[in-house]
Amino acid sequence: MTSSPADVLELDITGIAHGGTFIARHEGRVVFVSDAIPGERVRARLIAPQEGADADTRSFWRAETIEVLEASEHRRPHIWAEADVSRDPADRPGGADLGHIDLDHQRELKRRVLTEALDRFAGKGLVAPEIEAVESGDGRGWRTRVTLHVDDAGVVGPYASRSHRVVPVTSYPLARPAIAAAALALQGEAPGRIELVEPADGTVRVIRREETERAPRVQRGFRKRPAPEVIQEMVNDRRFDVDSTGFWQVHPRAASVLDAAVYGILDGHVDEEKTHFDLYGGVGLFAATLADLGGTDIVTVESSARATQHAAANLAPLEIDAVTARVDRFLATRKGGGRAGAVVLDPPRAGAGRQVVEAIHGLAPDAIAYVACDPVALARDLGTFRTLGWNVDRLRGFDLFPHSHHFEVVALLTR
Repeated sequence: MTSSPADVLELDITGIAHGGTFIARHEGRVVFVSDAIPGERVRARLIAPQEGADADTRSFWRAETIEVLEASEHRRPHIWAEADVSRDPADRPGGADLGHIDLDHQRELKRRVLTEALDRFAGKGLVAPEIEAVESGDGRGWRTRVTLHVDDAGVVGPYASRSHRVVPVTSYPLARPAIAAAALALQGEAPGRIELVEPADGTVRVIRREETERAPRVQRGFRKRPAPEVIQEMVNDRRFDVDSTGFWQVHPRAASVLDAAVYGILDGHVDEEKTHFDLYGGVGLFAATLADLGGTDIVTVESSARATQHAAANLAPLEIDAVTARVDRFLATRKGGGRAGAVVLDPPRAGAGRQVVEAIHGLAPDAIAYVACDPVALARDLGTFRTLGWNVDRLRGFDLFPHSHHFEVVALLTR
């Protein structure tokens, strides 16, 4: 007997998957289930496959919990009432996919995800660290950046989980209080996207991206948008300029925590006689860390020209070389030869990839600090490094995004 996408199944939840869903099995097929906890028994509604896909031939199904039959001892009232399992899954906002689980157990589940990724992709022998809490409290009020959407009817809100349908809400428990207030005050907006940003000065910026927005024409047919506002972020006593629409960590303490972690694992590995590299360097956070460790010859590489401009200004007193380039192309121009000291590698969610890892290996650096926001991508890259003869000497994990499945890991690699 097979099931159709309209079916509601009773499922025993056996594990957690990368990405914030949970694992069950039905008639030999894996089912990825939202809003559950390992050890629970739930009723879950299957999600119809995308057009053109046959539900009976797929190797896995996806489902949404609609009722908890046997609850885990770790289940709590959802941190975001509008995302609670009592609501129809189509009306639950996304962004807090672990919000129904007590915080200590969230961290244990994140560690399980990292353990499974390391075992599968990085080779045997690596032990996942505890996922460290970075603050006390209930995990609310940390998001300094929130993206909302406005539909054609003028409804403002987040997307429903795993959807592009806007759902109205009356609270934003993960947002900084000033952002939550600004979000709830929005009305009469044009269809499009709205970004709310709270930088170090505490004043919320509301950035509207209307669907009909068009950049003004300039000479020779090119289009150019106005330059975004430049805001300031602080790490300890150092100021960083960054575009209001540019990348910066969404937790107010994240940059400081990661800066301290990189400093700690690279302490003793930065030789002032060698060249050190900050790859995917953004506006220069970890280049500054390398300078604090005693580096005097430092190169930061970033593909965004705006970010590189800010890095050059942010790091001007340190005389750091800020290069605008794709990391893979930059590394293709470098040769080893014993001059490379430490490398900080902070790639996007997809990871660095084999080509970049092999190019870093070719630099023959003394040590590498890898800052990762995705456990599977990290594990794949660590596996590649290990096949090239590198040791993973230390791993630290940080729960910088409570009530979501996201977390950060910092690894030290030495030859």
